[in-house]
Amino acid sequence: MTDDAILRVDGLKKYYGEDDGMFSRAMNRLLGDASRSAKAVDGLSFDVNRGETVGLVGESGCGKSTVAQTLLNLLPATAGSAEYRKDGEWIDIVDPETDESAIRSEIQIVFQDPQSSLNPRRTVGEAIRRPLKIHGIGDEKEQQERVSSLLQRVGLSPAHYDRYPHEFSGGQQQRIAIARALALDPSFIVLDEPTSALDVSVQGQILNLLKDLQEETDVSYLFISHDLSVIRYMADRIGVMYLGKLVEMGPTEAIYQEATHPYTISLLSSVPKPDPTTRTRKINLTGTVPSPEDPPDGCRFHTRCPVAIEEECRVEEPSLRPTPNGTDSTHLGACHLMEREFEMERFEI
Repeated sequence: MTDDAILRVDGLKKYYGEDDGMFSRAMNRLLGDASRSAKAVDGLSFDVNRGETVGLVGESGCGKSTVAQTLLNLLPATAGSAEYRKDGEWIDIVDPETDESAIRSEIQIVFQDPQSSLNPRRTVGEAIRRPLKIHGIGDEKEQQERVSSLLQRVGLSPAHYDRYPHEFSGGQQQRIAIARALALDPSFIVLDEPTSALDVSVQGQILNLLKDLQEETDVSYLFISHDLSVIRYMADRIGVMYLGKLVEMGPTEAIYQEATHPYTISLLSSVPKPDPTTRTRKINLTGTVPSPEDPPDGCRFHTRCPVAIEEECRVEEPSLRPTPNGTDSTHLGACHLMEREFEMERFEI
């Protein structure tokens, strides 16, 4: 962790068990034995620096969105901590005893589907203005002026103030959602697949908008996506998740150029290359992702890993530690084979 960290997550866990309410019990019935816990997030530790974008990537069901919802207290954490730095003091934002009003204005989220995250009965102006009203910021005139300024800031017009969400395209709706997230000048925003529901051309506009806003305000992002190309464009550092755990984390280019975990390498091999003359071999993983209700012993990836070794990978869980041959000491991997380069030759991409 650096001195410039704004968020530090330590051992964060989210298990869905029989005591988590009706929704979780229904989920567990679908997964199997309702008396057991589904380990959606199982001991995540990372930090986010001020003005930095940290990306989380992995297959569907690996726990990315659960991390987002747990950090925002939309889901209660099972264990661990997530401390946010405010005015030089650390506040555990997942502790149920923490007064959320102290940090609610500083942490915001932009969801994947803007249409479902906007109230169809509220005008755009009302949706963006609502956080200002709740926190008692300014009088009515000042709030309206702030909303008009935010609409312009995200590439819309103040004339859109009295329109309803259904009158806008998907890209415009996401701009509205971003404007709402910016209303209280947050220092940290969770972006949960913010462009996955948009056309490619619109994705580029939204991503450029988010980058511009970060340069202007020094806001920090936790950017969650399954799209490796988007993550590479947006993130300063990347965390790769598999079955509720981080298997690799490091600076973006270190991950792309010096990936050490077999799962990371297989993900990267699936990214289309823009040069048609470049031939790369896609690594097709066999088998299915194990159930988070009953994850395998040892390395959780060993059931699909073509280079797993019996005596280590199937028994002992690897720790997240610095990669031995990387050029950056902050590049971490959780694989027993990192020190054995010859074993990884078949993964070259």
